[in-house]
Amino acid sequence: MLGEKEIHMSKTFNTSADCHPQLHYMVDLTERLEQAKEMVDAGAYFTMNRARQYGKTTMLQALGEFLKAEYVVVSLDFQMMSAAKFQNEHAFSVAFARNFIKAVEMENTVDSHLLEELKYAVKEESGSLELPELFEYLSGFCAVSPRRVVLFIDEVDSASNYQVFLDFLAQLRGYYISRRKVPAFWSVILAGVYDIKNMRSKLRPGQEHKVNSPWNIAADFLIDMSFSEKEIAGMLQEYEADVHTGMNICQMAGLLYAYTSGYPYLVSRLCKLIDEQVAKDAEFSEKSSAWTEQGFLKAVRILLAEPNTLFDSLIHKLEDYPELERMLRDLLFQGKEPAYVIGVRSVETALMFGFVEKSGGMIRIANRIFEMLLYHLFLAAPKMQEEVLYRVALKDRNVFVENGCLNMTLVLERFVMHFDDLYGDQGQRFYEEDGRRYFMLFLKPIINGQGNCYVEAQTRNQERTDLIVDYHGERFVVEMKIWYGKARHVQGERQLAEYLEHYHLRKGYLIMFNFNKSKEKGVKEVVFEDKILVEAVV
Repeated sequence: MLGEKEIHMSKTFNTSADCHPQLHYMVDLTERLEQAKEMVDAGAYFTMNRARQYGKTTMLQALGEFLKAEYVVVSLDFQMMSAAKFQNEHAFSVAFARNFIKAVEMENTVDSHLLEELKYAVKEESGSLELPELFEYLSGFCAVSPRRVVLFIDEVDSASNYQVFLDFLAQLRGYYISRRKVPAFWSVILAGVYDIKNMRSKLRPGQEHKVNSPWNIAADFLIDMSFSEKEIAGMLQEYEADVHTGMNICQMAGLLYAYTSGYPYLVSRLCKLIDEQVAKDAEFSEKSSAWTEQGFLKAVRILLAEPNTLFDSLIHKLEDYPELERMLRDLLFQGKEPAYVIGVRSVETALMFGFVEKSGGMIRIANRIFEMLLYHLFLAAPKMQEEVLYRVALKDRNVFVENGCLNMTLVLERFVMHFDDLYGDQGQRFYEEDGRRYFMLFLKPIINGQGNCYVEAQTRNQERTDLIVDYHGERFVVEMKIWYGKARHVQGERQLAEYLEHYHLRKGYLIMFNFNKSKEKGVKEVVFEDKILVEAVV
């Protein structure tokens, strides 16, 4: 049997199933667990609803351990129940009862006789065990339990297409709201992507009337489950104490947070890639060189090129919800950040599945990784790659790289030449709605596989976009603006200079989409204060 020290030294970054502090590098969940316990102590019924792979199962398992001293915790996983168990009330009730008995006996210290009646009912399997009888037995268990009973159900989404599950929720609601008169679960926690209050959106037309509205009792789940930069640093400190890479922990935590906004899967996956793949790459001699900004950007490229369950889920959602794809395209390419208005289907869907977040009453892409993924998807569409601009960039892509370095000035020169030839007479509306998209389309085959780009959220609007391009560890800031006169142009130059200062860069790039017929097209280099700006007029 391994000793405590040996177990500790074998820890890894985990991105599959739930995490355990004895086996995996994790952020400290204590504060979240204390907040969740306050909700349980108050007898709340709520859904721990977050996007896919947001740490819900890990949180649920940790919360169960956290509560055991004061509660009887019964933790079930509906993903473990086959579709056959949801075909009718009897099949569901028997399956639920068996899982309930197993969970109680495995995870709690209670006298076995407390479950005898339920065991007997399951053993008989006479066909009479249906939802009303099941809840009578469950109520009886809660009545004799030495401590209040808390029910956890994980992966609740997997059952939400079945009518028997909706009937189960209705029964659960009835007992829950009457629990001060009739023994019942003290607190109920469901975990899934859908909130119990919007789970009705999964019902097929005509089904909703079958349910006695189980939606209106759920408490809001406001606990932030994303990782803060400080929490990421704490996890890296634990790793560093074991591995001794000599990394700059503050820098690495800052990069991880900047690109992921603390999305748990993305943080852990990037760390795992650096630790297990980048460190073995010929470009990086050892882990000390892998845990650097260059190694981090390499991990980002690997992540965006690999198939994984999170990205697969996001892509499927785009296929299932066309209005979601349209909204995201407008947001990315046209700077149309919609205001958050309750009830707008595309926005609510994007929030629920984790594509976007609310910020100051507006909607923006949730993190840089998702933004880069979406750019890859949208620009890789066959329709986009049929564009002449994409094909000319693909044909000449090798001329833009010299000794492994990207010649961004040449990129701008060729873009101006080809864009003007192909689209120069399209007019103002085309420039505003498609100009930026076409520059990114032109850029994609040039940096494909070797670099990535994203738009700084705070600069994305219909007048200005700062595109950040990372290529082989070198960073380029390209600002794209619509021409609205000389004064606004100077303002744009100042904004770009300030942004270059933020990134500790001396040279930046400005693309001006000008619909005036008298414009002077071309690329020139100007000095603005202590910065060099390469300005292209299209």
